[in-house]
Amino acid sequence: MQTQEQNLQQEVHDENGHRETARAEKVTIVDFKMVTFSLAGKDYGVDIMNVKEIAKASKFTYVPNAAPFLRGVYNLRGEIIPVIDFRIFFHLPAERKSEDALENLLILRLEDHVYGVIVDSIDKVVGIQSSTIQPPHPIFGDINIKYIHGVVENQGRLYIILDVNRIFEQKEEEKPRLISETASGTFFAAQTAALQKETVSSSSKASASELEFIKETLFALKHFATTALNATWVEERFEEWRQIRNNKELQLKNIEDAEEYLATFYSPCNGSLWDETYAEQILSTLPDLPSKTVTVWNPGCGKGYESYSLACILKRRYKDARIKIWASDNDLLAVSSAPNMVFEIEAVPSMYHEYLVKGRYGYSFNQEIKDAILFEYHDMKNVNPFTDLDMIMARDVLSFQSPEEQAKIVNDFSEKLKTKGLVLVGQHEMLAEDEWTRLGTDPVSLYMLNS
Repeated sequence: MQTQEQNLQQEVHDENGHRETARAEKVTIVDFKMVTFSLAGKDYGVDIMNVKEIAKASKFTYVPNAAPFLRGVYNLRGEIIPVIDFRIFFHLPAERKSEDALENLLILRLEDHVYGVIVDSIDKVVGIQSSTIQPPHPIFGDINIKYIHGVVENQGRLYIILDVNRIFEQKEEEKPRLISETASGTFFAAQTAALQKETVSSSSKASASELEFIKETLFALKHFATTALNATWVEERFEEWRQIRNNKELQLKNIEDAEEYLATFYSPCNGSLWDETYAEQILSTLPDLPSKTVTVWNPGCGKGYESYSLACILKRRYKDARIKIWASDNDLLAVSSAPNMVFEIEAVPSMYHEYLVKGRYGYSFNQEIKDAILFEYHDMKNVNPFTDLDMIMARDVLSFQSPEEQAKIVNDFSEKLKTKGLVLVGQHEMLAEDEWTRLGTDPVSLYMLNS
């Protein structure tokens, strides 16, 4: 006989299953990616293939007699580039800032030319199907229609896609006059020469600048926020990155670069059942628990691999206890399919075989393990009812929240745990030593809440 909780789980699964079937019919191929940003409260985008990197900068070198929208020139690691304020170029309102205030820059590469453009804020990378881009129309923006490639709606937001090649094209009658004819010769050459002679006071300052750019780009492209939680790994990875790139082209130009940078960040067996080596490391680190019921919250459970892995390990470690795991994720498709996961026996480490049963389409976990896990759709940033937890498992999840969200979630963890409750975070994530005591050693980052 199923419990009320099991019935609820099945009902949620059935409902989600119908919903996902309908959604599957609308699957589209992403063949166009754009970096999105805001200008005067509206959303814009440019083809990611034209974006070299993103940056923050200030104190641009002034160019006399230049066009009003030219903020100056900027030394981008030895390359002198003009910086154009898109707000002034398009006659949009711009907040007055001090000379030292940092501006948000998109660094654009158009053939052999590099430009910096100032925008209000830089949002994220959005992938769309190019066939959904609609022709431009004057009602969609406050800028000249000839500079608009098209408009597209994505997740309830309307993006105006700029044609940066058209904006900066070299037709004499249309190109922006970055520097007036009276100033474009000797002064710009002199400024370029002067800037190129500038040296950074020490190599450490140059490295710090490079590292800051990478941190900002990781957040823009992958929503990976560098904080005290992961700063040690980010800085160590930066030194490795310098060797990999041979000190050339260190900056992350696109999502692929960001993913390559993050490749060594993830914990063992990310996206798969834990292998026997990692499982034994977890098993040997878990302390004795007095409770007859071990309650766990697993936010960011994804497809459920680590939820099943942990359930089996807890069954082995606490043989006489009842195991209860609330596994949640904001990926509806992943979490709705997790309860019915099926495996080929050859793909499952032998330590799990005693918990498997053979079915019509392959092997799945037995009812005892399934009863121990409740999969549900939930965003960890939202309010939840969990209290008096023995353990929270959130491997490689916190780093992909904003700094403010990280602090709020970790504080939430401490409030929901019992005295001396446990938190398992990612291999390269560290909790504050004044509040948490680390029990595990690499690659296990298991922490106990200080009493």
